[in-house]
Amino acid sequence: MGLDQHARWAVPAAIAALVIAADQVSKAWIVHNLGPETMTRFVAVIGDTARIVYSHNTGVAFSLFQGMPQLLTVTGLAIVAGAIYFYVTQLPNRRPFVQVILGLILGGAFGNLIDRVRLGYVVDFIQVGWFPVFNLADSAITVGAALLMFQFLREEIAQRRDDRPVVSQ
Repeated sequence: MGLDQHARWAVPAAIAALVIAADQVSKAWIVHNLGPETMTRFVAVIGDTARIVYSHNTGVAFSLFQGMPQLLTVTGLAIVAGAIYFYVTQLPNRRPFVQVILGLILGGAFGNLIDRVRLGYVVDFIQVGWFPVFNLADSAITVGAALLMFQFLREEIAQRRDDRPVVSQ
């Protein structure tokens, strides 16, 4: 792998490693301090609006596809492979902003995949209002996806600006 390849992967790898570490450490803390039973103890963060709880999720977001860990593990690996392929072939992957985006998405995906493979479920612990309980890995994926949409919008605006006909006066 040449120097250019290392530069293209250094930031995503570092961000992904930080996300995985923060995710796994936070989940271990939750299990140790609020387990072993789920949803029995909590730590209030903002009254009843936001709190820390211990929850198992055998499905995906919003508890869809419960009890299908093998399918979800394979699906998670496919998403990771797709994100890497898209990064290599379609994205301006030398831009630090895009590298951070990939790092967030990969770190979050691997953080949850580690739980699925090791435990058969994902540890969730952040509860905000009526929203389903989630974790740091979910947050990294969501922020990464939102930033990716922002990146696409930015590129589209720049492309339209470049394609605009020049009007002479």
